[in-house]
Amino acid sequence: MILFKLRCGSGHEFEGWFRDGAAYERQAQRGQIACPDCASKAIEKAPMAPRVARSAPAEAPTAPAPDQLRQMLQQLRRHVETHCDYVGERFAEEARRIHNGESEARGIYGEASDDEAQSLSEDGIEVARIPWVPPSDA
Repeated sequence: MILFKLRCGSGHEFEGWFRDGAAYERQAQRGQIACPDCASKAIEKAPMAPRVARSAPAEAPTAPAPDQLRQMLQQLRRHVETHCDYVGERFAEEARRIHNGESEARGIYGEASDDEAQSLSEDGIEVARIPWVPPSDA
């Protein structure tokens, strides 16, 4: 397999995996490659740096700075609030209903005591606690 960096006529860049260079050429000639942003089929290979294998293991990522961590948690909160249903103090009850097929499967969030969270976990119901930071720095 080979990875090519590609560019459409509008300048959008993206990557594509191919069996080999000939497979890329065949697909490009047949118009089978399209830009994921604009669907253009005017595609060409873009310059890319060679990938050199390293014998030494990569360095472990560093922990984010406190400000970065707060921003990441704020993004997570916005995502949860946008895509999940707030069920308040009924969290443990609703999580069990979803797990047992008694309620529609969906993402939920709310409050649960330590004992409720532990009980859910013991029953094989996956839950996670996240720090609920203020939605903005204002």
